[in-house]
Amino acid sequence: MALVDIDAKIPNNVGLADDRRLQRALEQWQPKFIRWWEDMGPAAFQRNPVFLRTAVDVGQEGWANFGHVEMPDYRWGVFLAEPTPDRKIAFGDHKGEDAWQEVPGEYRADLRRLIVVQGDTEPASVEQQRKLSLTAPSLYDMRNLFQVNVEEGRHLWAMVYLLHRYFGRDGREDADEMLERHSGDADNPRILGAFNEETPDWLSFFMFTYFTDRDGKYQLASLRESAFDPLSRTCDFMLKEEAHHMFVGATGVGRVVQRTAELMREHDTDDITSFGGINLNVLQKYINFHYSVSLDLFGAETSTNAANYFAAGLKGRFQEERRDDDHQLKSVMRLVPEATDEGVGSREVTQLSALNETLRDDYSEDCEKGLVRWNRTLAEAGVSFELRLPHVGFNRNVGTFKGYRLSPTGDMISEEQWEANVDEWLPSDADRAHVQSLMVGVSEPGKMASWVAPPSRGINQKPVEFEYVRI
Repeated sequence: MALVDIDAKIPNNVGLADDRRLQRALEQWQPKFIRWWEDMGPAAFQRNPVFLRTAVDVGQEGWANFGHVEMPDYRWGVFLAEPTPDRKIAFGDHKGEDAWQEVPGEYRADLRRLIVVQGDTEPASVEQQRKLSLTAPSLYDMRNLFQVNVEEGRHLWAMVYLLHRYFGRDGREDADEMLERHSGDADNPRILGAFNEETPDWLSFFMFTYFTDRDGKYQLASLRESAFDPLSRTCDFMLKEEAHHMFVGATGVGRVVQRTAELMREHDTDDITSFGGINLNVLQKYINFHYSVSLDLFGAETSTNAANYFAAGLKGRFQEERRDDDHQLKSVMRLVPEATDEGVGSREVTQLSALNETLRDDYSEDCEKGLVRWNRTLAEAGVSFELRLPHVGFNRNVGTFKGYRLSPTGDMISEEQWEANVDEWLPSDADRAHVQSLMVGVSEPGKMASWVAPPSRGINQKPVEFEYVRI
């Protein structure tokens, strides 16, 4: 494995200096990326020093450096995790064969599509969040937003490297097009619908980083199993950075829950809107929305494409090698949900055809852990309210539940019943307006907005009062 060349124009550990043609191609793409960042990245504070973590290695220890840096000068680079010697394919029709170091011709189109779709989500989330720095609830939170943003930018670099290195002219064109599509653009939107939604406020940002970035974790973990070893190693290192994004979401929502409980106890009321807080029923509505939108990202319950990707060895399951089965799944059965005019039931299908649903199950189980922590905070504060994940069929627009209306508890209801109750289940215009009214930027070190509690500790052993962004 090549050593990390941290001082190169494009920091990397893939030996760019030994491939002059590839190096020139990426160096020609680099200024296009910087222009995109300056035009579509954070709308403010681009030239303020930010206390950022920068990848400098790929080892288990000491892989990152912390220091103040202006974001356009951030050291984006290309990093692959350390290789596994003599790695074998762990699943599918090629199970037991050597992992691929080059793209097999028969899988070229499918691998390219998987890389493009994953790569497209990375700049999309930066675009969705570009105005949030103007209303950051603290310098600590502003810094975390910027850390998420620069790492999404590095994840774009990770996919662009694969496209340039392994897919020739087609890959170079794909890389350019990822800077030409924009989140929410009417004429040239991002590929996946969830990445064309606005992130209008910080509560939405915390929910996005908890729920939607968690979908990213499971998609990356599935690609990490790929027989195409460069993709596997790329995703392996991306997951190390992705963990911080979910931490921002989990602790962010947790701090809102904590502050809401404090205000409820202080003022002896369930309605704290007049005291600068966010009511628990509104938090539940935001959970309902972001969880259901993120569930759609996994696709339909059964999928021929997912089955073909698995059989080919392109995309596995979460923690594939820990699963106790034949890793081919052609005769193993499972139940998947099925919605019909008669109600919600289930049907039996092969595990191979139900890979999307298996990944969605793993995701939902992981999401539940955060709610357990948040509910513990409420219980410890003496608040008798329990946040819950809605039924998997609630507010769905993909798969068997598309076209049906279900309540958060899973009851099938009419369109009239939905319209009569939707403002109790999903954020209403009034809810969003109240949350938006709280979005007032706080830029004094250590100070917090009224609706969120301070974090329990700072970043990299710095105090909460540290000047994470130099204003």
